[in-house]
Amino acid sequence: MPRVSRWQGLKFELKFFISVTLVSIGQTWVFCQYCHNHLRAFVLVSLFCLCMWFFLWRGNARLTDYTNSKISWLEQPIKRFVVGMISTIAYTAGTIVATMYVFKWLFDFDFGDSLKTTIVISIVITLLISFFLHAREFFFNWRKLELDAVRLRNENLTSKYESLKSQLDPHFLFNSLNVLTNLVYADADKSARFIKQLSEVYRYVLEVRNKELVPLEEELRFVESYLYLQQIRFGDKLRVENKLEGLSGLIPPLALQILVENAIKHNVISEDDPLTIKMYVQDNEVVVENNFQKKTRLTEGSTGIGLDNISKRYEFLSNKRITILETPSSFLVKLPLLQSS
Repeated sequence: MPRVSRWQGLKFELKFFISVTLVSIGQTWVFCQYCHNHLRAFVLVSLFCLCMWFFLWRGNARLTDYTNSKISWLEQPIKRFVVGMISTIAYTAGTIVATMYVFKWLFDFDFGDSLKTTIVISIVITLLISFFLHAREFFFNWRKLELDAVRLRNENLTSKYESLKSQLDPHFLFNSLNVLTNLVYADADKSARFIKQLSEVYRYVLEVRNKELVPLEEELRFVESYLYLQQIRFGDKLRVENKLEGLSGLIPPLALQILVENAIKHNVISEDDPLTIKMYVQDNEVVVENNFQKKTRLTEGSTGIGLDNISKRYEFLSNKRITILETPSSFLVKLPLLQSS
């Protein structure tokens, strides 16, 4: 395989050299009338054109690659286009002048007025080709951006659908009904409130299924209902410190609840090892932190989406990313607060 690739590369280089040579000879014949009756002038001008085309094509290609590595078409398209055109003009003009002086020094050949038309035509052709290549590259990058947006939108819809499925997980409903069965006989008032909070949880899930962002205060009310159900189940073994009251901003729906659910699902909760979940704000980010006491085996089903779900939705909605920090004693996730566009 490597030999075939090298042979193909040599064939391409040979074709390129032959093409440029023929173009240079044709250009000299058409635009240099003086060269028709002077063989040395014809050879030197043709060689000059050959060198010029070689340096212009290869040099501008390298220059384009370098500019692409420094300025993104997707993030700064106008700046990329302007810088690309200016650098192409400067490099083209500089290359032509430098090549002329080299030929003058090596061959003591005075190009005179006969080459001015050739130089102007070369610059115009180079700029037209460069403009076409820049426009083509901009179009392809713009198309790629559109395709990426569609892909991310589809991923967002999928993740929201999976998120809804995870909240309607049979294990959560089964555990809640078990708790409710015991409450009905022990405390009628508490069981009535439990039913109300359970209905609030499922009502919210249905309300936000088509929303991309929700106010933080709405998500907090939902999480409080969800935590009420969990604290009835676990009692003092589950402790919550909420310092997010009065904070404004937007977050993806169910994102905060998924973090709380993950903490409960993946950590040991017992009298000897109570689970503490802290919710607070830091640098305009919502932080959900819990003491880390990971279960060796999950007793409840896991959909496997969790953090990946939230991460993909943030990727779709903004250029901000979630932060995940794990230490031997704690697990922490930061959710950036977003603003409506």
